[in-house]
Amino acid sequence: MLLVNRKEHFNAAHKLYNPNWSKEKNLEVFGPCANENWHGHNFELITSVKGEVDPDTGFVIDLKKLKDIIRSEIIEKVDHKNINLDVPFMKGKIGSCENLIVEFWKILEPKINAITPKARLYRLRLIETPRNFVDYYGT
Repeated sequence: MLLVNRKEHFNAAHKLYNPNWSKEKNLEVFGPCANENWHGHNFELITSVKGEVDPDTGFVIDLKKLKDIIRSEIIEKVDHKNINLDVPFMKGKIGSCENLIVEFWKILEPKINAITPKARLYRLRLIETPRNFVDYYGT
């Protein structure tokens, strides 16, 4: 098995806030990430695809097609946006990296798996800060 990885970058604002809790409880649980005026990050999204090399192309997956899917389906929808307010697939969800990466997977998995029968989405890694990131391997 080979892993092919594509890294993309986007900037976005969000806040961590549960509307069912008081302001005090949100501050207690989420700290400064519950800031009423939002806060932003320079996110990195690493998409890992696993598979076997196609003998006709020498590729596990065509990286141009992978790039185009990630950019059109994810990056264009979240870059320079407020995740809580501007991103339809995050409506009604807390804007955590955990929730965000699960939604990314739901969007990307069928698109990536359709590119080639020899490759499958393996992992998404969402880097929020140099010290905080989440990995998701699907359900």
